[in-house]
Amino acid sequence: MDDAIDHLTRLMAESENIVFFTGAGISTESGIPDFRSPGGFWEKNRPIDFSEFMASEDARKESWRRKFNMETVLSKAAPNDGHKVIASLYKMGKVSSVITQNIDGLHQVSGVDEKDVIEIHGNTTYAKCLDCHQRMSLEDVRSVFQVDETLPVCPACGGIVKTATISFGQAMPIEAMQRAEMEAINCDLFVVVGSSLVVYPAADIPVIALQHGAELVIINREETALDRFATLALNREIGETLTRCHKFVA
Repeated sequence: MDDAIDHLTRLMAESENIVFFTGAGISTESGIPDFRSPGGFWEKNRPIDFSEFMASEDARKESWRRKFNMETVLSKAAPNDGHKVIASLYKMGKVSSVITQNIDGLHQVSGVDEKDVIEIHGNTTYAKCLDCHQRMSLEDVRSVFQVDETLPVCPACGGIVKTATISFGQAMPIEAMQRAEMEAINCDLFVVVGSSLVVYPAADIPVIALQHGAELVIINREETALDRFATLALNREIGETLTRCHKFVA
């Protein structure tokens, strides 16, 4: 092992409560594009603001068109080595929770219990009513929409249905953010994986961990603004790095 891998391994082995904070970088290793990166989806397709989605049927139709067009990519994605190592550490009792900016549900697929995945930007694998919050499957929405682009409505209350993601201009989920902050306060090792830490208020969560005495590790291909405050910052591939450490964590 090189010195950095050895250091990370020791931090993980000695920790009693690891919290992972994951961003787009871990999912790109599963073939899911980073929407915010230069040349990414949002650079080519203007994001639909939440207020526009609510006010315009045309905007809602365009939102669902984009969603189903992306399904060919998302449906093929599977957990990669990074997801699998995190899930393995979770099953060992080393990891209490995974806070994620990702909306793909791959942490749950990899074996982390849904109750311990804190999705601060929501989830794109199902839909929800914006009024009564009833959950709907994408298959049910697609069966309605694909006929003549009929917009889905909630079968319980008739409300507007949207993917269970947090859109531009939409309020962050209060409960998820509060849980994320409490996990950051209570952990002894906070590991950022694949996040550039430029999207707020999510990027404040590692700072909260630091302020309450946790060791901070950042694994990201590019440098972040918090690297200089971290116990260890590794600008490396995620899956390979975590796999090398995991072999020696008991």
